[in-house]
Amino acid sequence: MLSLQKNSTITILGAGLMGRLLAVELARKGHRVEVFEAQGADARGSAAHVAAAMLAPLAESAVTEPGVVRMGQYSLPRWRELIGQLSQPVFFQQNGTLILWHRLDAGEAQRFQHKLSQTQSQIADLPPLQMLNGTQVDALEPSVATRFANGMYLPGEGQLDNRQLLAALEFAMTELGVKVHWNTPRSVEDFHPGSAGQPDWLLDCRGLGAKPRWNALRGVRGEVVRLHAPEVTLARPTRLVHPRYPIYIAPKENHVFVIGATEIESDDMSPASVRSALELLSAAYAVHSGFAEARILEIGTQCRPTLPDNLPAVRRVSKNVLEVNGLYRHGFMISPAMLDVVMQVLETGQSELAPRFDLSVRLD
Repeated sequence: MLSLQKNSTITILGAGLMGRLLAVELARKGHRVEVFEAQGADARGSAAHVAAAMLAPLAESAVTEPGVVRMGQYSLPRWRELIGQLSQPVFFQQNGTLILWHRLDAGEAQRFQHKLSQTQSQIADLPPLQMLNGTQVDALEPSVATRFANGMYLPGEGQLDNRQLLAALEFAMTELGVKVHWNTPRSVEDFHPGSAGQPDWLLDCRGLGAKPRWNALRGVRGEVVRLHAPEVTLARPTRLVHPRYPIYIAPKENHVFVIGATEIESDDMSPASVRSALELLSAAYAVHSGFAEARILEIGTQCRPTLPDNLPAVRRVSKNVLEVNGLYRHGFMISPAMLDVVMQVLETGQSELAPRFDLSVRLD
């Protein structure tokens, strides 16, 4: 595999989260970058547009592997660096995650705590979770304390505003001279990297759009509600442990909240069901009564690109063609780690980071 040369020409398919991050990073390093995106600049067709954008490696360890947790932990400081390079503001906070549960779900909370403790025994640099009594919950989040006698606090975890970030990355691409073709779908077969008049490299970051080439990809549907709730104040993402719908509430700026939970094995892009919407809204109200007077800004659905093992992967499918895919529900949490792995592969032909993350990088 040839390494990236100075002032290379690079074509990227897909301008979702990974496509934009790679375009900006490569352009900053002096390469000539061209992007083809099947939909518009607002990224409404990407999973990143709907996501809550929580950066919660320990909390997510209940549903993923240690390698993904290590990617998430690595990515937290990298997000500060990447956002700091952007000329447009992006909401970012690192106030930790609060885990709550109702008394009837204490057994489920105990199982959740056990999973997190197992992760901490495997990954030593994760900040230890803190068990909270009612008084401590009150000190952390006064507005919910009277409803919950216990909780868990995961320090150091964070979140960002996904839509602000996507817009800031789009602006950075323009600043850096990236040539972007919106509403212009292209496939790998449309290019012959390395040939005369063709790019030196082709990076396929199309998510589910790459399914015709990567047959193992599947969609995992998620549904979220965005609310404006002036009566609700939460200082950090809050998760409610529940045996059927463990919801999360991610507070953004100006009393906007993203609430989600659902994870359905389906590539159905139709609107959310009444049942899902009712469960999300009811659970949010159970956390904070102020949500009763909230205004529904939107109810969104999207499908996350997912591989059979639910883990991300990088693979070379032909000379100087890389595919990056399978970020599943962890796109924002792990994308800086994925970015750095891909840059190492491009610049050196291998990645010293990939084994640390147990990341599948197939270069044969």
